[in-house]
Amino acid sequence: MIATIAAVFAKELRETFRDRRALVNGLVFGPVLAPLFFILVMKLALERSVVMSDERVPVTVVNAATAANLVQQLRERGLELEAREGSEDDIRAWIADEDGLVVLRIPPAFGERFLSGKPAAVQVFADGSDSEAGKRSARLREALAAYGSRVAALRLQARGVSPMAAQPVVVDDVDVSTPSTRATLVLGMLSYVVLLATLMGGLYLAIDATAGERERGSLEPLLTLPVTREHLIYGKIAATAAMMLLALLIVSLSIAASLRVMPLETFGMSAAFGPAAVLGVFAAVAPFTLLAASLLTVVASFTRTYKEAQSWLGVVLLVPTVPIAVAGVLGLSPKAPLMALPSLSQHFLVQAVIRGEALPLAWQLLAAGSCLALGLALAWLAGRLYRREAILG
Repeated sequence: MIATIAAVFAKELRETFRDRRALVNGLVFGPVLAPLFFILVMKLALERSVVMSDERVPVTVVNAATAANLVQQLRERGLELEAREGSEDDIRAWIADEDGLVVLRIPPAFGERFLSGKPAAVQVFADGSDSEAGKRSARLREALAAYGSRVAALRLQARGVSPMAAQPVVVDDVDVSTPSTRATLVLGMLSYVVLLATLMGGLYLAIDATAGERERGSLEPLLTLPVTREHLIYGKIAATAAMMLLALLIVSLSIAASLRVMPLETFGMSAAFGPAAVLGVFAAVAPFTLLAASLLTVVASFTRTYKEAQSWLGVVLLVPTVPIAVAGVLGLSPKAPLMALPSLSQHFLVQAVIRGEALPLAWQLLAAGSCLALGLALAWLAGRLYRREAILG
């Protein structure tokens, strides 16, 4: 048994390493380029957020002469104002023609109501579906709120009332997060990148070892050998899992190298992703490779051609990401029952590594055991499927 599995294992790996296209797709595009692209996008996003917090926000003001003091205060708070005249229909036309445009409309009665101490309304026009306009309008509202608070305090003082009387409760925000936990907010989806790159590492071998063999006509001679069919497919699954382990190691090293060029410290974050973290990620996701390899092999066993297998397995690649997406939407945190769910448990473990924390050992063993148990069950199922004569097509 062991000799047969080892022989098939060596054969599949030898053929895979001879296929340059499979190597590039499985060990370069996913494990190397995906983390680099992800880190680059996050780096640009963080830099952009810092620039936007410092840059002057352009705002168009209608009827600016009606509230000269308000306009001056908004300029002092970093808003770049442009005075224009027009009706509400004109304002809507401007916004439709110019992306990111925010318009502050000051009604003609603003000055009269302001001087009489009555609430003076202003209108902020922006396209809510435009993210740039949303950020600019938020900055404008903050400036308007600050100006309103300042005027309110002055009015109270003018009437002999302390402004503190209008603030019965003062809230002081105390952020107890650490640089590493703040980094998790930005790098939390790295677990998705790790799992996807790991799956990509063994995808092409799983297809070639099943549907590829059938399409080339080499599966029938292979299954007629005087050995147990289950042992043949176990060797193929072992080779697929080995390629996934190699992809997992490469993607972990790639993330470590990519984070070195990402200035997280500039944003008050840190990610100690050194050799210990690389080993932690590898140990957390390694048991998942047996499950993934067995699953891909089972699904590929029902396909007849290489292209058909690619289509089906492309969908299967999305399955492990569903629990991660659900956890993100529901805000799930690590718990013992959730650690029994493959892919979700690996997500929690990778996040813990990024934070520099350690989940309970029992939870880690539960995560590894559930993946290995389900992987062995699927491997057994694959062996049973390959005992059918219908497997030859």
